[in-house]
Amino acid sequence: MTRIDGRRADQLRPVKITSDYTKFAEGCVLMEMGETRVLCTASVEEKVPLHVKSGGWITAEYSMLPRANRERTARDISKLKLSPRSAEIQRLIGRALRSAADLELLGPRQIIVDCDVLQGDGGTRTASVTGGFLALVLACRRLVAEGKLAKLPIRTFVAGVSSGIVNGEALLDLCYEEDSRAEVDFNCVMTSEGNLIELQATGEGRPFTPAEQEKLLRLAGAGIRELNAIQKSITGDLI
Repeated sequence: MTRIDGRRADQLRPVKITSDYTKFAEGCVLMEMGETRVLCTASVEEKVPLHVKSGGWITAEYSMLPRANRERTARDISKLKLSPRSAEIQRLIGRALRSAADLELLGPRQIIVDCDVLQGDGGTRTASVTGGFLALVLACRRLVAEGKLAKLPIRTFVAGVSSGIVNGEALLDLCYEEDSRAEVDFNCVMTSEGNLIELQATGEGRPFTPAEQEKLLRLAGAGIRELNAIQKSITGDLI
């Protein structure tokens, strides 16, 4: 099968990450995977939510800008009117980022990671995880530089990527045209040690076998290792 952009089945889209894309956030990256572009900013608050009794907290908010897609979508005006899709994705991002962090070492403060999709061409949730992690690390680095933290409260690298089955073939990092035709859709979030944080596997057009799921997981794992290497080229070691 020849992919629409000429990639191999196991090849990521071109990845470009621009640090400090905006001026004011404690941590910020523009995450680009192919034609998907997500602005990820991390903001530090010197307080924690009421439900946090010890340590700190990391949460995320996700939004698709009205013309991020081919047709205009309504703007998420408030949390009360958040679309179910946006709510699901921001919970995923928050869980992923907390899995990477030492919240006791972070506290007592909260870091809010905003992931705003400027342009969507497939894989916005996984691009948000990958870029959101970098924004989080950059914000924590600033806290260390300012003497507010003794060391970086990050345990591991975290990234996400999609894979799927299109016309019977397992493919890595689907663009929109592939994703819209996928028989099986698979999103994976993983640490740099290969430990799983989240799997979202759905038979969109047909049921799928355990063997097919394993193949999609192997594809995603290889892609995430590549993304981890790109992340490390930006942040250096976490120690």
